Order: sequence, then C-alpha cells, then structure tokens
Amino acid sequence: MSLSLIARSISASPTLRLNEKAAILREKGDPVIHLGGGEPKSMAPLDAILAAVTTLNSGEVRYTPADGIPALKKSIIRYTEEFYNRKVSPENIIVSGGAKQAIMVALQAILNPQEEVLYPAPYWVSYPDMAKLCGAVGIPVYAEDGSFYPTLKDFELKVGSYTKAIIINSPNNPTGAMYSEKFIADIVDFCERKDIYLIMDDIYHRLIFDGRKPINCYNYAKDLSEKSKLIVINGVSKQYAMTGFRIGWAVANKKLIEAMTNIQGHQTSGPSVLLQKAAVGALNGIQSGVENLRVTLENNRNVLIDLLNSFEGVKVTKPDGTFYCFADFSNYEKSSNKLSEFLIDKVMVLTVPGKEFGMEGYLRISYCGSIKDITEGIERIKWALDPNSPNELYIGDRKLVRDWL
Repeated sequence: MSLSLIARSISASPTLRLNEKAAILREKGDPVIHLGGGEPKSMAPLDAILAAVTTLNSGEVRYTPADGIPALKKSIIRYTEEFYNRKVSPENIIVSGGAKQAIMVALQAILNPQEEVLYPAPYWVSYPDMAKLCGAVGIPVYAEDGSFYPTLKDFELKVGSYTKAIIINSPNNPTGAMYSEKFIADIVDFCERKDIYLIMDDIYHRLIFDGRKPINCYNYAKDLSEKSKLIVINGVSKQYAMTGFRIGWAVANKKLIEAMTNIQGHQTSGPSVLLQKAAVGALNGIQSGVENLRVTLENNRNVLIDLLNSFEGVKVTKPDGTFYCFADFSNYEKSSNKLSEFLIDKVMVLTVPGKEFGMEGYLRISYCGSIKDITEGIERIKWALDPNSPNELYIGDRKLVRDWL
C-alpha cells in the first residue's frame, strides 16, 4: 500500500493505545490496574450533564459555527478575565474538539514545512507528531542540569533561524513540573524579542499543589495588541473531569484565530453543540468540583510518592501539579518499553514508557485513579522488581509465582 510521507512518519498515540489495551484486558476479566491513564475518575459536573440533556431534549442538535457557539465563547471570555485578568473579544477565541485540536490547528496556522517548534523535555507525546503533521520539526529542549526544569538559556541554545514557535506546558505532562514565575516571565519576554510564537498549554493550570497559584503569562507580555504572538490553550477535559466531551479552546490575536477557524472549518467544522453546551454548564456552574478534584489529586500524589520512595532503586521528583509522576526506574531496566511490557505481562499493571516522552528509563505513573488502585498497583510493581519480595503473590484468587529474579 502506498502511504504519504507524513502517514508513514506518524505512530499511534501510546497513551490511547494503552487505554485500548486496558479495556481489552478488562473485557477478558483480567484484574488489570491502569496507572497510565490521563483522565480523572470523578464524575463530570452535574451542571454540564444537565446542560447537555436539556439541549438533547430540545431536539435542536444542529451544526455549530466553526469557531464555537456564542454562549461558550461568552463563558470563555469570563474565564479568561477571571484567571488571566485579560479582556478578550469573541473574535479572539476558537473552540475546538479538545485542547489537542486547538494546539494542532494553531500549529497548522503558523508552521511552514521544515520550520521548528520547541518544547521542554520530557514532553507530551503528541507534540513531535503534531509538528510532523505540519511538515515541520519538533525540537525537545532538555535542562542542562538534568532536571525537569529548563532555563531560558537551555532554549536560547536551541533557537535558530528556523524556529517559529515554542510550546510551554505547565504544569507539565508527564513530569508534573510547574515552571517558575521567573521562567515564564523570561520565556514570554524572549519570544516577544525574537518574534516567536509562544503557545501556553495551560490545560492543567488549576490542578496544582502545595499552595501554588496559577501563573498568568499575560502579566509578563509587553505586547497585548492584535500583533501579539501569544496563544493560550485551555479546556474542560482535566479540571472538570470531562475528557470524553472533547472541548478545548485557544485565545490569540484575531487574525490568527480567523486562520485557525478556516482550517478547522474544513477539518471538522465546529464541535458538537451538545458538548459545547455541556462546557458552558461546567464553566458557568458550581465550581467546587474543581477544588475537590485538586485536593483528591494532591492526596493521591502524596500516597504515590510515599510508595515509590519505598523502592531502593527508584528516583522520584515530587510533582507540583497534574496527575502524573515521572519516575526513574533505570536501576531496574534501562529500556522503558521493555519494563512497561514486563509489568503488563507479569503483574497486569499498565504504565507509560518514558521513551514516549523523550526520556529513557522512566515510567509515567498516573495517580488520578483510586487510592486502592494506586496502592495495589505499586505493590504489584514492587513485588515484580524487588528481589527481596516473596516469590508468590495473590491477585484475587490468582496465584502468581515470580520466576524471573
């Protein structure tokens, strides 16, 4: 079969592939524990559900504008003013099928073939392939000190004549690292001076811990005119536990939003009116669910970190936010793919290989599930890896015998 160069260069999303594998194993009745997931297990807000049901009951489920319905844009304007102290107009907003599509359409609107987009490493698995889909080149930027916290100098060393954009995801997937206020100020100033687009992927910006407050990139921008190259991405998936609703948005200058709308109009048209109305319900409704989720995740993080610290061979950096921990298991196995497959095969625990995020020897472990899953999942991993563990383990009525150490 003859496929395009782009099609041949794109691989399946590893996180979506793991979700599918977990579903297949569960359907078979296997007691699998999914510690690789990227969606909170709490229920979507009641206000969101009721808004969607009301729209469905009306029978008026029609096409929507390619850039989003007015009611949702109004809610996003209010959200942007509340959390970013920034007043924008409807023409500064596009609503997409999730934050992922908002980023993708933004990249398609600004990148030419062979141009470069930079992002901190470890990075979200989709950034490199998103660049490829534009015929562009994704460039990971590693911190010189080996940490999860790059400096402006690290970016300056990578920026060249082909650099068109920088993506900053803070707090970061997969590490949970929240970049400092100084770093955000520096990168905003740097992009303005270099005339580079800056995409702030803020999808986790309210899911932060230890008393931290969201950092507002607009506070450090000198150019807030319609020539600004600052793009802010957000959505309802993470903070409202509405991953399946697939509603995200971008806030940017009007000319760019117009171009993004033209592209999206030919790709998918506007997102479903049912899902947009649900997002309106979430944004306008009772907000206590976001804080409840944040507190639950912070507690889950603390439990997970304590469990991982009980391993002699695991190195852990405490996440500042999100619901992911990026732990170094290289003392046990250098290949994260081999280790991930080993844990699935031997103890039915799913994790995501660090190689997918640009760093070998690590596993991304999610703590957005139940305490029971976190505790039992890590206990299974420890049993599989720790030579001091007993040779037998019971999972329900199944007896596992360790014969590989």
